[in-house]
Formats: sequence, C-alpha cells, structure tokens
Amino acid sequence: MSGYRRPTSSAVDCVLSSFQMTNETVNIWTHFLPTWYFLWRLLALAEGPGGAEPYRRPLLVFLLPACLYPFASCCAHTFSSMSPRARHICYFLDYGALSLYSLGCAFPYAAYSMPASWLHGRLHRLFVPAAALNSFLCTSLSCYSRFPELESPGLSKVLRTAAFAYPFLFDNLPLFYRLGLCWGRTHSCGQEELSPSHGYHLLCALLTGFLFASHLPERLAPGRFDYIGHSHQLFHICAVLGTHFQLEAVLADMGARQAWLATQEPPLGLQGTVATLGLAVAGNLLIIAAFTAALLRAPRTCLLLQGSPPDGGAQVKEQ
Repeated sequence: MSGYRRPTSSAVDCVLSSFQMTNETVNIWTHFLPTWYFLWRLLALAEGPGGAEPYRRPLLVFLLPACLYPFASCCAHTFSSMSPRARHICYFLDYGALSLYSLGCAFPYAAYSMPASWLHGRLHRLFVPAAALNSFLCTSLSCYSRFPELESPGLSKVLRTAAFAYPFLFDNLPLFYRLGLCWGRTHSCGQEELSPSHGYHLLCALLTGFLFASHLPERLAPGRFDYIGHSHQLFHICAVLGTHFQLEAVLADMGARQAWLATQEPPLGLQGTVATLGLAVAGNLLIIAAFTAALLRAPRTCLLLQGSPPDGGAQVKEQ
C-alpha cells in the first residue's frame, strides 16, 4: 500500500533506491547477497580437491543457474520501476533464469540422486532433455501470465504458479520415489534414504509456494508489512534457503555414491551437457525475445502497460 518508487525512475535512481527504504529494498538484498554466496560455493567446489573430475560436472552445472537466478531477480526488482515495459521485460528475464535453474537441478539429480532401480533406464536417459523442454514451457507460461495480470489476476496467478510448480515436481520425482520407498520403514533403506538436507529443501520449497500463493502476512494487516516482512521477501528467503539445502543434499548424494561415480561418465557427457545448456539458453532467450517483441508492439493505451486497472484500483504488486 506504500513504499513504491517513482514509476519512471532512471537506471541510476533505481540503483540508488536499493540503499533507501522502499517496499523493494529487502527484495533486492535478499537475492543480491545470496548471489555472491553461491558464486563462492561454485568457485570453492570447482577449485577444490577433485573439482576437475568428470563426475563433479553436474554439480558445477547446477551451481551456474543457482548463481544466475538470484542475480536476475535482484536486477528485476532493482530496475522494474524504469517504465511499464521495462518492468515486464525485467520479469521476463527473471522467469527465464528460474527456468534455467529448474534445468540445472536436473543435472545433479540425474547423476547422483536417481533411485538405483532407475539407473540407465529410459527415464534416467531422458531426464535432463525432458527438463530442458520443461524450461521452455516454464518460461512461456510465466511470461504469458503477465499479459492477463490486470484483467484476470486469478488466471495470471494460476498460470505463473503452474509454470514453476510443474518443473519442480518433475525434477523431484527421484526424491519422491525414494521418500515413498523408505516411508514407514523401521530399518535403514541404504543409499535410497534421503539426507536431512533433502527434507529441509522440500520444506523450504513448500513454504516458498505457500507464501507465493497466499500473500501472507500482509493480507491480514494491509500496510503493516509494506517495507519489512511481506510475503515476497519471505518467499525470497525461503527460496535461497531451499537452494542452499538442495546443494547440501546433492553433495550428500554425491558423497554416498562417489566410488561408483568415479568409474562412470555422467549421463550426458561433456558434449551433451554443453549442447543441452546451449540449446536451453538459446531457446529461452528466443521465447523471451518473442514476448518482448509483443510487448514493444503493444500501444501505450494497452491495459498491460498501465499501472492500475481502469477502475483506479490499487497498483498491482509484483510477484
């Protein structure tokens, strides 16, 4: 209800606003600082003992979009007040980075977290390519969801939630299977047992989805959480914590299978990994370019480029 920046700010004003208290300030910093944390983890693992081993490649691939998505989010929240068109384009890029993160998760899950009974099966072989296709669907749906945002906010929310829930559910199929395999057992189920970090990751993911959909706590006390404590800030924190625990869980799975992994080539190999990443980045950029072109062709009178619905309702808050 308050704390908004001027909707036609310059790029310099946007950067300076990150050092002032607005309703975006905490959003910016809760993803800017974790960017450097994940970059530090990436460099430490790449340069540490065994960093050049082929079996560690999926781990490093995972950390690349883990660095990218909080940085893209930070930039989107920083520069979204330059103009209505800039706001949408910023979030198109934000969604693309999240889509690539969903693909990045598939690499270590395919390499380290697959149930033993799935190894070398059809799903194992197709897991990463399917995740790449999912990233295209994720970017397309989430970018499209911005177009009906003012006329049909409910539809927009459903589309955007589905865009990110589906890749999450697909990526975590190996974990759900292992969880079901070990559920209720009084004895250890060996290497299929999930580490505590897997549980923390899934809990953070559940909280992230809940906060995104519920708009709690600000809907209970409008105006009280405008600057600190609103759902999008908590959403950011839970997402980053989830990625941290996901990294720890992947490291635990890799350690449990290290002896076996040292004798195996990762499912895609180096050429397949580079090709998949390259095609995924190019495809997602093309999708973003298509939605950006549609946005640039829209007349200034288009409702999409207005700050509020025709009846003068409150400005739509970014989610």
